[in-house]
Amino acid sequence: MSAIRAFQAVRSGRIDSHRVRAVLRKEVTDYRRNRFVLGTMTVLPILFLVNPIINIFTAPTTVSHTALDARVGSTMLFMLLVPVILPATISATSIVNEREQGTLEPVLTTPVRSEELLIGKALAALIPAVAIAYTMLGIFLLMVKLFAHQQVADATLEGPRILAQVLFIPLLAGWAIWAGLAVSVRANDVRVAQQLGTLASLPPLAITALMAFNVITPSFRVAVLFAVGLLLLDVMAYRLIAPMFDRERLITARGAK
Repeated sequence: MSAIRAFQAVRSGRIDSHRVRAVLRKEVTDYRRNRFVLGTMTVLPILFLVNPIINIFTAPTTVSHTALDARVGSTMLFMLLVPVILPATISATSIVNEREQGTLEPVLTTPVRSEELLIGKALAALIPAVAIAYTMLGIFLLMVKLFAHQQVADATLEGPRILAQVLFIPLLAGWAIWAGLAVSVRANDVRVAQQLGTLASLPPLAITALMAFNVITPSFRVAVLFAVGLLLLDVMAYRLIAPMFDRERLITARGAK
């Protein structure tokens, strides 16, 4: 089932938005009770924001343009780790945590469809991760605009770099969520799921690294083309993960624990 078919299912009424919101609310409530998730959402963004700000403010202005671009690129790439690691950590515990708590089977006996469960869990990881990542980006760009050396600010605030960040954040988060959910369906241990989910979410960063280190010269066209490539990866990942949310498969996996 592709993303287009999922959208058509929502339009046709096969997916009930009320049930999706119910799953979303349940997941958010569970996150609020989970100290690890709350700590990750609080501490990780701070750490990943302070480091780029220090890196930019201490950037030497006497180096060549190429060296300065490389430093700025690596800094911007570092900030993209948050929309990768954060949703991967959250989604990787989504199913396996319910298995350990014994709440998965009651959920599967409700009228919620498999697609609704999948979409609800994905949104519960996507919304806070993207919101936090965009907030971090806004704070970072504002700090650079107001306080960084003009030469460093000009290199950081280039249109293609900012466009790439804006486009890549939700797309990288989407991939991380599908990877995390795939691991969570198969895993039986929360810590193992977190580690594998994080590792599985990292490969798409290689695409953005090509722009960050000027292997491919950043431009508006390149940023859009790379975004389209990431979108295709997300669609393919969704098509792979959707069958795993079959009720019978989830129950069987639980029984195999």
